[in-house]
Amino acid sequence: MLLLIDAGNTRIKWALAAPAGAPGAWLASGAVTHAQLDTLQAAWRSLAISAVLLSNVAGTAIGARLRAQLPASLPTQAIATFASLPALAGVTNDYREPSQLGCDRFAAAIGAHALAPGQAVIVANCGTATTIDAVTADGVFLGGMILPGLGLMASSLARNTAQLPQIAGNSPLPAGFADNTDDAILSGCLAAQAGAIERAVRMHGASACLLSGGAAPRIAPALALPVPLHLVDNIVMLGLQAAARAGDEPGTQGEHTC
Repeated sequence: MLLLIDAGNTRIKWALAAPAGAPGAWLASGAVTHAQLDTLQAAWRSLAISAVLLSNVAGTAIGARLRAQLPASLPTQAIATFASLPALAGVTNDYREPSQLGCDRFAAAIGAHALAPGQAVIVANCGTATTIDAVTADGVFLGGMILPGLGLMASSLARNTAQLPQIAGNSPLPAGFADNTDDAILSGCLAAQAGAIERAVRMHGASACLLSGGAAPRIAPALALPVPLHLVDNIVMLGLQAAARAGDEPGTQGEHTC
């Protein structure tokens, strides 16, 4: 069984996939914060792990700690670190320096192309940062945009402006023009996120938009798109699964910091 790991800026998501399992049909899965990383050893101990594919944008220290949580019986050669390559799993990486593309963005592009083959898509992954990327119908990753995520945008505004309050992560969504400061902050941040995604869809002439990440359910209602919108749970993990299935070399041994 293949253990897929998506180590992001805030959380670590993981899933156990059968070789012939349907996309996203995990045998087991979970998520922890960086502070809870050391609990993964107990979670993984009972799993029949034969190989690991790790996407890590959290740095070398997190990568080393994650490897220490894996079963000691797992051979080193069974552990692959996912990297951004010039081409993989039907996706051509058109970044100026392909290796400089964040491996989570490359995995998300692979996942988007696998979910919407033959379509020009925008894939937006809304986490600590929001990444918005364009993939052509024939699988060329063109590039994209990076902006602060919804929570980071709101907290940064509150933290750096003396008279503005901190907005709770579960604050209700405002409707229309806000008549109080809390809602005005959240409304502005939502408009910025939605506006960037809508602009990307127009620029790309996309036929579909895939939205993923922890803030996706909050951003989705603010979007006014001329194309179908699909909420996808953990697009990076789906991309890792698609890459592993492609039969290509999924990554490199050792640590690759994206």
